[in-house]
Amino acid sequence: MMSSLQSLREKLQAASVDFQKVQVDLSNVVEARQRLDAQLSENELVKKEFAVLTPENIIYKQIGPVLVKQDQADAKSTVDTRLDFIRGEIDATERYRSKIGTEKIGDCRNSNSNPTAEPAFCIKYCPIPR
Repeated sequence: MMSSLQSLREKLQAASVDFQKVQVDLSNVVEARQRLDAQLSENELVKKEFAVLTPENIIYKQIGPVLVKQDQADAKSTVDTRLDFIRGEIDATERYRSKIGTEKIGDCRNSNSNPTAEPAFCIKYCPIPR
C-alpha cells in the first residue's frame, strides 16, 4: 500500500513539474506573440503614413543619434520586408504554440497508465486567445 502511494506521489510530482514547464513555454510564447503584434501594428501604421506621402516629402531614418535622409522607395521596401518578416514570425510562433499544446497533451495521455483518466492540466488545456 505504501509503495503504491509513494509511486502515485512521484507520478503527481512529475506531472506537476511537466505542467510548470508547459506554463513557462506558453508564457514565453505569449510574450513573443504580444511583442510581434506590437511590432506589426507599428509597421502597419508606418506603411499607412507612407501611403499618403507626396514625392516632395522627405523621409529620414534614425541611425543612432543621427537622422539620415532615405529614398521613399527604399523606405517603403524596407517596411514591406519588415512586415513580411514579422508575419512569418507570428506564424512560426503560432505553430510553436500549437506544437507545445499538442505534444504536451499527447505526452500526458501516452504516459498515463489509465487511458480514461488524464492529469488535470491535460483536461483543462485550452488554446491561447488572440
